[in-house]
Amino acid sequence: MSTLRRYEILVPLVFNDGKPVPEELLAQTFAELRDRFGAASWETQVLRGSWEHEGTTYENFTRFFVDVADDPEHRKFFTEPKDKLKVRFNQLDVWITSHPMDVI
Repeated sequence: MSTLRRYEILVPLVFNDGKPVPEELLAQTFAELRDRFGAASWETQVLRGSWEHEGTTYENFTRFFVDVADDPEHRKFFTEPKDKLKVRFNQLDVWITSHPMDVI
């Protein structure tokens, strides 16, 4: 049995200035993950959540996720594009998490 890890990326559906994130940016992010790993998932429903920064509340996200072998190469991949995603989505931060998986 191999050890797997799920990486999840939360990105906003609305820029900080209130304008909607273009579908093309979301599709580009999904395609990059799919091309890199051969498979990826994208939850297209709105994830209801919020966070507050300097008196402004930010809400409404979408999530991308990829299930891959738990190895340092994959972890490195998900830490390196973080700055690129922050610029793409005009964010102070982009939340990327990982979780160990046991596929049955």
